[in-house]
Amino acid sequence: MNIHPTRDRVIVRRTEEEKTTASGLIIPDSASEKPSEGEVIAVGSGKVTDSGEIVAMEVKVGDQVLFSQFAGTEIKADGETLLVMNESDIVAIIK
Repeated sequence: MNIHPTRDRVIVRRTEEEKTTASGLIIPDSASEKPSEGEVIAVGSGKVTDSGEIVAMEVKVGDQVLFSQFAGTEIKADGETLLVMNESDIVAIIK
């Protein structure tokens, strides 16, 4: 990928949502919510403080994360839809 986020931004690939329920019912795209979970695929260098110091990122490439439902900006890269968001939009790292 030729995109690298700046400062305290991360690029996240959403996880695929389930298309069927446990009982086998198919959920149409129009009735399903976009998942708020994904994999971090790129991170910026870190947040710059007022004094010019760089604070390292807490998330790293490969982390599975939960983020706010309306977080980030969707972009198209290499034929897939990705999200660019601030690290502060990530609410948890899934272990």
